Amino acid sequence: MDIIIANGSSEPIYGQIARQIKGAIMAGELAEGDPLPSIRALANDLRISVITTKRAYAELEEAGFIDTVQGKGSFVAGGNLELLREERLRQVEAHLARAVAEATAAGIGPADLHAMLDLLLEED
Repeated sequence: MDIIIANGSSEPIYGQIARQIKGAIMAGELAEGDPLPSIRALANDLRISVITTKRAYAELEEAGFIDTVQGKGSFVAGGNLELLREERLRQVEAHLARAVAEATAAGIGPADLHAMLDLLLEED
């Protein structure tokens, strides 16, 4: 699992880490029960503070994406299929909201927008 930190980003480093790990879980790159790097190992690899890595893991655990076992490490949480589905639905809704905003700005009406979506769905 490669995590890339963008120092120039307005997103905090812990948020970048959490987002990338969550993305790997949602994409199926990390499966249920897969171990994550230890907090200390990840901090060393990324050359960041252990506190920053710990905050990212805490955020992921609070959201239900990972489980941490004292003395054993952190693992991709099991039974989170519904959580993953909800997260994906939220992402699709955000993309659609941006598309609607763009269409409105371009003067594209609902009927034309529906037609575009139908065409895109037919292509898949």
